[in-house]
Amino acid sequence: MIKTVFRRKIYDEMLDWKEKRSDKYALLIKGARRVGKSTIAEEFARKNFKSYILIDFAHTSREIIELFDDTYHLDFFFLQLQQLTGVRLYKNESVIIFDEVQLLPRARQAIKYLVADGRYRYIETGSLLSIRKNTKDILIPSEEHRVSMYPMDFEEFLWAIGDDITADTISLLLENKRAAGNALHRNLMRIFRLYMLIGGMPQAVENYLEHNNLQVVDEAKREIVDLYEEDFTKIDGTGLAGDIYDSIPASLTGNASRYMLSNAREGIRAEQVRKLIPDILSSYTVNIAYHANNPAVGMSLEKDAGRYKLYTSDVGLFVTLAFKDKKYTDNIIYNKLLSDKLETNLGYVYENVVAQMLTAKGNHLFYYTMESDTSNHLYEIDFILSVGNKINPVEVKSGNYKSHKSLDVFCDKYSSRIKDKYIVHTKDYKWEKGIHYLPVYMVPFL
Repeated sequence: MIKTVFRRKIYDEMLDWKEKRSDKYALLIKGARRVGKSTIAEEFARKNFKSYILIDFAHTSREIIELFDDTYHLDFFFLQLQQLTGVRLYKNESVIIFDEVQLLPRARQAIKYLVADGRYRYIETGSLLSIRKNTKDILIPSEEHRVSMYPMDFEEFLWAIGDDITADTISLLLENKRAAGNALHRNLMRIFRLYMLIGGMPQAVENYLEHNNLQVVDEAKREIVDLYEEDFTKIDGTGLAGDIYDSIPASLTGNASRYMLSNAREGIRAEQVRKLIPDILSSYTVNIAYHANNPAVGMSLEKDAGRYKLYTSDVGLFVTLAFKDKKYTDNIIYNKLLSDKLETNLGYVYENVVAQMLTAKGNHLFYYTMESDTSNHLYEIDFILSVGNKINPVEVKSGNYKSHKSLDVFCDKYSSRIKDKYIVHTKDYKWEKGIHYLPVYMVPFL
């Protein structure tokens, strides 16, 4: 079966690299496994270069691996590479792709000299690029232009299912601050709920298009989750990293003001998890929102590194992970999401997808909590975005959107810092008392 090549936004970033930076920098595409890095790299090479060589370090010959033992004589290196692959290279018109480059660190180190040589262009793809195992004893090249690749966002999903109209419709509605109306809103929410169930992993989307069967889609997603958990053993042989990932839905379900360590493993210490977080983030399977101790511009400088929430990088995988212990036929969330009967206590699915969409837009995630002066109640703002010299608080609601005490208290306290206020919900757009009530499908177009 021929692999489907979906339209991806990162393609424009790759074109920009080719035109402006490729003579001085290799392009490094970072992202989770199965997110489509290899596919888009090869498609780009095929369309934009006279020839290309793809070296997949997860599946290549011993002879090619051994070429990287000595890259001092590049003339001989390129001669052998062409001979072994049967591909002719053309000066300034060919690209060499190092796929899964983390598996051969010395090949990544060689990028410095290959780029300096100037004959050809280079694309690297990889995940877990910064963990100690994949950087030990090598000099990380500075000659890399790094871009991040995420699961397909809602607009890319629409393109994949052959819908070239809906994204423009939503953008126009948001731009004009107009409600969609009952019929259109119901249709837009139906499409968005389908996206939440399938997610943005190309394999899951491809299975949906081929089979039109959510059970087949769920099976594909479970394979990806299993693959990620195998990868986590490379980060941490004790299995703790995998436990942290598995417990993300449970931690969000409890409405806790931070990631609850006990959900991962009893008796775990915060320091144990803190040491693993950078490597887990390096896998691109998880998004993190830090607590903002001072919710203002420059939140990164005052974040609480020990207080955070974790989200899965793909909402489709989140849905599967949340019901990992059940078979698909027992997984009521599919029917409830499709029929718009998702109970309030399953609203954490919406919080996860909003985190995913905001991350894909280039936002660093922060949230904020504060205690009531008169009770033990904790007020929480789900996300805070920096915009210019102001901030935008975002509260996500799947149930009673009319009550927003946390947002009111936050805005009273920090009124001089705030530009726009958003409540993300499942109802139609409206503007009321200085608050934008956004249907969740509008978030990617903010």
